[in-house]
Amino acid sequence: MKFGSVPLSDAEGGLLAHAQKLPSGKIAKGTVLSAGMLADMAAAGLSEVIVARMEPGDVDENTAAAGVADTLRAADQQAALRLTAPFTGRVNIVAEASGIVEIDVSAIAALNSVNPMITLATVPQYARVTPGMLVGTVKIIAYGVAEADMLAAARAGTGALRLRPAVHGSAGLVLTELGPEDARLRDKSIAAIETRLTQLGMTLSETRSVPHRADEIGAAMAGISGDMALLLTASATSDPADVGPEGVRAAGGTVTRFGMPVDPGNLLFLGEIGARPVIGLPGCARSPALNGADWVLERVACGVPVSGADIAAMGVGGLLKEIPSRPQPRRARHPKA
Repeated sequence: MKFGSVPLSDAEGGLLAHAQKLPSGKIAKGTVLSAGMLADMAAAGLSEVIVARMEPGDVDENTAAAGVADTLRAADQQAALRLTAPFTGRVNIVAEASGIVEIDVSAIAALNSVNPMITLATVPQYARVTPGMLVGTVKIIAYGVAEADMLAAARAGTGALRLRPAVHGSAGLVLTELGPEDARLRDKSIAAIETRLTQLGMTLSETRSVPHRADEIGAAMAGISGDMALLLTASATSDPADVGPEGVRAAGGTVTRFGMPVDPGNLLFLGEIGARPVIGLPGCARSPALNGADWVLERVACGVPVSGADIAAMGVGGLLKEIPSRPQPRRARHPKA
């Protein structure tokens, strides 16, 4: 593409690089300049104008944006991820269902390395989305690019975006109580967990409140309905042998991971009872604010395996925003001298 200032006599058919205000009205950037427009510019005292011109082998910004965006969805994702019509060199990718977005990170990097004028920005890996949310946007920075570069970028990004809906339709929640004050938290806890499930297209099938003892937890976890089993204890789980994990074992289950390098959310544990996933939720899950439990719950619900190594890798970016409901701030308050 050629770009630069040219005499008005050579500008017909070029794309106006910058919007131009004239006594006769405003000409928007990107407009193909006609003889009449150039006459108006001359009448306004202009002698030259900055234009962009396609060269042989170039495609315009909208064609390029559509060509790149069209290959991004995995083959079975046409209904889950919608492409908007190209406009000013941009095509948006929009979620049509609830779930999490799985991204081929290396493919996106390769796409963005083809030509700096061809860009794709996405939500973070495994971001939770609901219908209508923006997943990514292709933007062609220049007014046009070489068709060869468009095709190379399209190949690099082929199938890089996938929306993974929940594969589990429901979850049961067991809460423990130590005293009357815990009962007062029950409704708040249930509401926060149910909201999380609803945002994934799941339902809260059942809740059970039991005393804070391993045998009581085990009986409840073994018998509660739902494709997943969630546990939220009245007292924080502070050890792999604490009441919550022991309750899962009492139900015939296993604990595969205790603790995570995400704050808030450190005290999460992960396990299973038979084929059913089990998540021991940290106390911060009573708040609707983002915490480490969200990252694990969303992935497990959507069928993404979560290993100990996956949780360990969450430490980078795992220092989440301080929330007012936290009982203790991270930074100690020192008395004034």
